[in-house]
Amino acid sequence: MLSYQHIYHAGNLADVHKHSLLAWMLDYLTRKDKPLTYIETHAGRGLYDLSDDAAAKTNEAAQGIEKVAHWFDETHPFGRALSTVRATHGPRSYPGSPLIAATLLRGIDTLHLSELHPQEHSALDLAMSPYDVKCHLRDGFELAHALVPPTPRRGLILIDPSYEIKSDYNDLPRHIAQWHRAWNVGIIALWYPILTGGAHRDMRDTLVGTYPDALCHEVGFAPARPGHGMIGSGLFVLNPPYGLHEQAAGLKNAFAKL
Repeated sequence: MLSYQHIYHAGNLADVHKHSLLAWMLDYLTRKDKPLTYIETHAGRGLYDLSDDAAAKTNEAAQGIEKVAHWFDETHPFGRALSTVRATHGPRSYPGSPLIAATLLRGIDTLHLSELHPQEHSALDLAMSPYDVKCHLRDGFELAHALVPPTPRRGLILIDPSYEIKSDYNDLPRHIAQWHRAWNVGIIALWYPILTGGAHRDMRDTLVGTYPDALCHEVGFAPARPGHGMIGSGLFVLNPPYGLHEQAAGLKNAFAKL
């Protein structure tokens, strides 16, 4: 299914949750002078203009990054990435996870980004053109199975599907089991939406039961607009880096005060 375009949701509270923890993990990994691999299965276009008509139609960023940007100054990796991107692209630009990764990672690191939507992939290619990044027009799950275990072996994979294909909820534990067997040192991060219908619950419970040492971090928030079904955001992380639990706990406290 190729209908999903993230511009309608860019900068919402789920993005803030996902991107702030991702930025922290990537920054942590770069503290060692060793190369790493970053893989993203569903990259989107990489760079978003919050003044675009599509973003303005839902205006989810108003309840997201535009409301909570003060949480992240330049001592936080997400704040640094946001500041860097806006210095180049303007004050209402917003980096997707590919651009956050490209901004925070180094020349010694390897980045693989997958996006199957042709228009989104073209925009991704353009946004990532200043960086040494491999943008693949390919199904993200197929790419991950082809690359894992990657070279270099240190690194992180972000799995962030749209969940428009409902079988993703059933298939993801199997995918993650295969990647973890092949790449037991890799950080495997899965984002999922928390919807009013609770579609994520069986998947989450399966993962938590299978990997009790993983981090499962969820935050709740009010719907971005009346009738909107997303009421929270979840991030499941296998092999969470040291300190991530504390970082996630602080973020959860911030969300609880909204």
